[in-house]
Amino acid sequence: MSDKKTLKVRLVKSPIGCKQSHRDTVRGLGLRRVNSERVLEDTPAVRGMINKIAYMVLVL
Repeated sequence: MSDKKTLKVRLVKSPIGCKQSHRDTVRGLGLRRVNSERVLEDTPAVRGMINKIAYMVLVL
């Protein structure tokens, strides 16, 4: 199991005032509030979600 690639993502901008679909994407990634971090599996689906809200998140 240790051979799986992971990404660490941090929410750096509030989703308040953004499109509803972008807010849903933030929640879908498991991010709750500003500066919250998640370690996610590196899959094409997760990469697409990160690209969609790239202006709100930081990949560490």
